[in-house]
Amino acid sequence: MSLRPLVLIVAPGDDVYRGYCLRQVADAYDVAVITTGPLNWEQPYVVAHEVVNDFDNVEALLAAAKNIDAVRPIAGVLTWNESYLTPVATLAEHLSLAVTSVESVRTCRDKSASRAALAHHGVPSARSIAAASYTEALAAANEIGFPVVVKPAAIGGSIGVIKAETREDMADAYAFAARGVQVHGGDRHAVLIEEYLQGEEVSVECVTSDGITTAVAVTRKELGAEPLFEEIGHTLTAGDTLLHTVAPVAAAAVKATRTRNGIQHVELRLTPTGPRVIEVNARIGGDWIGWAVWRATGLSLPQIAADIAVGKTPDLTATRQQAVAIKVLYAPRSGTLAERTIDARFAATWVDGPSWLMSEGDKVLLPPAGDLDQARVGLFATHADTLDVAVSRRAEAAAHITLAVTLDVQEAPATATSAL
Repeated sequence: MSLRPLVLIVAPGDDVYRGYCLRQVADAYDVAVITTGPLNWEQPYVVAHEVVNDFDNVEALLAAAKNIDAVRPIAGVLTWNESYLTPVATLAEHLSLAVTSVESVRTCRDKSASRAALAHHGVPSARSIAAASYTEALAAANEIGFPVVVKPAAIGGSIGVIKAETREDMADAYAFAARGVQVHGGDRHAVLIEEYLQGEEVSVECVTSDGITTAVAVTRKELGAEPLFEEIGHTLTAGDTLLHTVAPVAAAAVKATRTRNGIQHVELRLTPTGPRVIEVNARIGGDWIGWAVWRATGLSLPQIAADIAVGKTPDLTATRQQAVAIKVLYAPRSGTLAERTIDARFAATWVDGPSWLMSEGDKVLLPPAGDLDQARVGLFATHADTLDVAVSRRAEAAAHITLAVTLDVQEAPATATSAL
């Protein structure tokens, strides 16, 4: 039998977005997983497996975990899936393996509770009011002052998040956010009306161990056109000087949620009055951000998360100094994906991907009618010793990618060589 500790991962996700997480954990630990169906891409990295149909059913999760633990003791439990952070924290608590409290996870998941915690501890954030109806939402927007951001209280990925410039925009904005709540749920079924923060958006990738938070990287966000807040790209550089400015605010935000252990993805805006917190996510960032941290610094956030889960103090010594530029590929318009290719003659060691999220023939629905699961075709990344070169390489790679969408048989395909 292996002498490596066994780490249980709940909802490891798909290979495109989260495959690197599972592989990096499996490099250092034996891995058991709980999924909703048979193993697929996960098979080579897993030594034990259980199926649970509903991850929100903590009793079912506990029964599955006990089946695994009866054969081989589980040393730690974790997930990087936003939707299941709370039940997995509850599971870990039942197994006496909790590394942070369920209450702190709920505070992170519920953006209204996060705002209250940040305000209580004096962490710069945005004014926020929860609304249970359009009437309440309009009253909140009038009180805060336009423009405002309207968004679900407990959903990630910018789903249902929209800017309302004026009173006339509020009906459509509230309906958009409420639809996000209805479709995706979350820990709290409410809509928030928030102060709009002007400035560049970034995220701070943090590691918290025994109550001490270390900011290991800062990710600079690239967003699509307002009023939506779709993330279309990211850049990350080891040793970014901005980290010194945003790290104290991010650490204070994590502390305000009473989080004592784990990985945090803290989103901020760099406003004229300084960094202000958008939200604290108790997980590894999406869109390959965790992979970008590893590519740029050598720090594996998935392995660090597993270290913390089993009670090991993580080593946060960077071993690389590089830059990464990520591009999320959106279709040029809604319709049927007719083509998604990269020029076969184009090959470079500094490109990772593209990894495709859609196949030819799939239906594409761009926001605001669709969400990221219906609009994103794939993503890729480039890396280099400097950010300028990484970004230049990203543009070069994008020029070799073709996306084509057809509306119907009467119309010719629309093609594009880059995403939105």
